[in-house]
Amino acid sequence: EVQLVESGGGLVQAGGSLRLSCAASGFTFDDYDIGWFRQAPGQEREGVASITNSDGSTNYADSVKGRFTISRDNAKNTVYLQMNSLKPEDTAVYYCNAKYFVTEYWGKGTLVTVSS
Repeated sequence: EVQLVESGGGLVQAGGSLRLSCAASGFTFDDYDIGWFRQAPGQEREGVASITNSDGSTNYADSVKGRFTISRDNAKNTVYLQMNSLKPEDTAVYYCNAKYFVTEYWGKGTLVTVSS
């Protein structure tokens, strides 16, 4: 059974930090590009950060550049999102996504709430 399980969300004050984790199972993790997406209430899901399977190249949304860092540990089948200098506008449900050509998997998300 394919699973992507996010964890690490919670309530944090503005300026604080959180580290999200996404644990994968049921597929060949090394083959997949991994992305973090988020969806705030009443808004569309948006891409936050991604990391390739090949050389670990990363990409970030402009809104999080310099504050968020994505990384992966293929030995643990886990991807991380280190979030620093959090802002209230970062409040959202954060989802992990794994993609290999047309095959795509999603986790169920973890809620991040940043208070002002």
